[in-house]
Amino acid sequence: MLTTLIILALSVIGFVSGKLRSDIVALIALVLLLVFNILTPAEALSGFSNSTVIMMVGLFVVGGAIFQTGLAKIIGGSLLKLAGKSELRLFILVVLGTSAIGGFVSNTGTVALMLPIVVSMAAGAGANVRRLLMPLAFASSMGGMMTLIGTPPNLVIQDALTSAGYEPLKFFSFTPVGLVCIAVGMLVLLPLTKWFLSEKKDKEKRGRKSKSLGELVDEYQLASNLSRLQVKAASPLVGKTAAELDVHRRYGVTIFEIRRESQSRHRKLMKSVTQSLADPSTPLEADDILYLMGAREKAAHFASDYQLELMDDSQLTAEGGRSVLDFYDIGMAEIVLMPSSKLIGATLIDYNFRQKYNMNVVGIRRKGEYMIHGLKDVRMHSGDVLLVQGTWTNIATLTNEDEDWVVLGQPLAEAAKVTLDYKAPLAALIMVGMIAMMMFDFIPVAPVTAVMIAGLLMVLTGCFRNVEAAYKTINWESIVLIAAMMPMSLALEKTGVSEYISNSLVSGLGGFGPTALLAGIYFTTSLMTMFISNTATAVLMAPIAMASAVQVGVSPYPFLFAVTVAASMCFASPFSTPPNALVMPAGQYTFMDYVKVGLPLQLIMAVVMILVLPLLFPY
Repeated sequence: MLTTLIILALSVIGFVSGKLRSDIVALIALVLLLVFNILTPAEALSGFSNSTVIMMVGLFVVGGAIFQTGLAKIIGGSLLKLAGKSELRLFILVVLGTSAIGGFVSNTGTVALMLPIVVSMAAGAGANVRRLLMPLAFASSMGGMMTLIGTPPNLVIQDALTSAGYEPLKFFSFTPVGLVCIAVGMLVLLPLTKWFLSEKKDKEKRGRKSKSLGELVDEYQLASNLSRLQVKAASPLVGKTAAELDVHRRYGVTIFEIRRESQSRHRKLMKSVTQSLADPSTPLEADDILYLMGAREKAAHFASDYQLELMDDSQLTAEGGRSVLDFYDIGMAEIVLMPSSKLIGATLIDYNFRQKYNMNVVGIRRKGEYMIHGLKDVRMHSGDVLLVQGTWTNIATLTNEDEDWVVLGQPLAEAAKVTLDYKAPLAALIMVGMIAMMMFDFIPVAPVTAVMIAGLLMVLTGCFRNVEAAYKTINWESIVLIAAMMPMSLALEKTGVSEYISNSLVSGLGGFGPTALLAGIYFTTSLMTMFISNTATAVLMAPIAMASAVQVGVSPYPFLFAVTVAASMCFASPFSTPPNALVMPAGQYTFMDYVKVGLPLQLIMAVVMILVLPLLFPY
């Protein structure tokens, strides 16, 4: 027992000091439990196969797909219209919305779904996301108190009551308690988040800022020189190649990109878009969309000769001058020529740039001047900046030619920000299906299964650029932290620490009246939940609360509610509940951030509940 308490104390010190990453501290504690034979290897590794941990992995993937498809931005933008630019209204909207969902969906699932949406909302409103993500995690737990199925401890006390022959609780018996929790949470979190969760400045971003793809398009004024033409079925262009057309010589325009959409009008959910460079040997097909670089009147002449539909050019630029050219498969990057480059003094035709790298040069910046026409005949100078276009894979290979040029910015980082927005409807359908499977009992699918199905569907249906992108969405620090700390609860139970603490505290307060006993049960449960899962704590404390109430001759309802509320309202550490851990990396929170904000909320919530529960459920 003493060894387990020492390991627990050392873990807490490690978390508080912040000198080691949280997941490393958790792993050290796990190894110590193994070394001292407190846990067997199977018991120590049980957290890594726990359904909650597996569900967290799947939810990271689902949340990543919601980001990657732009669905988070769409939903966030709609909600942002309600909040406007007010951080207060945004805070209220996040807490109330999350609490409402948390009453019917697991708190882990609620946070994973809301996390990308809240981040998008904060970015759109220019708000400090750190002041919203911790309230998001806490609100999911507070919302769990709204219904019988909101959180597992609620079902634990229901089982304790029915097993003892008491009248079972109804579905909305918890709602008054949940409303009090939400009200207290909002009133306390509003000032605490402003005082303690100031915005962190990312030191890595102080260097030269990488230009976004939209900024590159605007800077080189590409949109004003682009035209989009759709190949109709009756066009004589069908079956011909770009080389046969020789459009540059005949019309003075260049085929910039060929876009092909595999979509039937009745299968918009399965829409797929393929972008490719204009390969001279590629035969054109009906419904292909050609992006032409050159004067608009010349593009119109080309369209008239070949019976092509000239598409609406207003779609090439968005509101506020931001370019909305799509970069799903192909992208752009700037490269600056070195004095030793083999390109110096040569033209692009001489150097055979297009054939060597399978990329186009679509613009040249020289001493503040921009050139986008007749580039193939321009002789290169040292210091010229070339705007190149190609597949993201080919852009990645440009860094290997560092003796000839230097790639500016971080084009692949910008590529990761490109949303596959044509997949947003499909991602929304998968997300709704997952929520339905988790919410409705008549669908015979376990929550963890529902999440795994959703995660796999997001990958298989192309909501990610590739499988590697899906893996990158998983925050392994949070996963390892929770999985490594879960066996600690087993160690505390196995060595008798949990039972000793709970029995000692409760037996010492029994003679001071029911309210003192209620307070003892609440604080004991709250303390234990900081180190043991809330479900395990509720299972351990429910029979003690029931026996204590019967012993002093009062109703067990307020005592059992004290157990479930205290087990759920644990905010003082990142590993006390999965939602707390889920928001930790996105909010760049430290262990002490949870102590500063979560501990006062946890204590105030305890005082309020000890006073309110006897009023809602009289002794």
